[in-house]
Amino acid sequence: MNELQELYREVILDHNRQPRNFGEIENADRVVEGVNPLCGDRMTLYVSLDGEQVRDIRFTGTGCAISVASSSLMTEKAKGHSIDELRTLFDRVHEMLTGDGTEADVDLDEMDKLAALSGVRAYPTRVKCATLAWHALIGAISGSRDRISTE
Repeated sequence: MNELQELYREVILDHNRQPRNFGEIENADRVVEGVNPLCGDRMTLYVSLDGEQVRDIRFTGTGCAISVASSSLMTEKAKGHSIDELRTLFDRVHEMLTGDGTEADVDLDEMDKLAALSGVRAYPTRVKCATLAWHALIGAISGSRDRISTE
């Protein structure tokens, strides 16, 4: 395993063992449940807004290491950003995880810690684990209070 892959693996393991922003937000503006029925990942996303900006964001749930780490990384990145910025970030993360390796690829250097998720692309069955939190985020900032499934 090369040094970059080892670093990415360590970021995933760290965020799985010690997830950031784990817990509920009392009186959250948006609450969305996310489910990945293929492997049993379940998470609930809590978002507090200040106008069009995410003031606070937290999650609860259980799942595989990739799902928990992705949720943790997503909440770290989302806090303080506007809804429009998060829609753009979602598109970039989605491309990083599902892209076909062409010139449309995302510059991993610009993705900071989120680049740790890029290796998931090589394992198509794990992409839904990594994208669950991101789909819940899009549901939440779009005003949904529903259940999001990665089926």
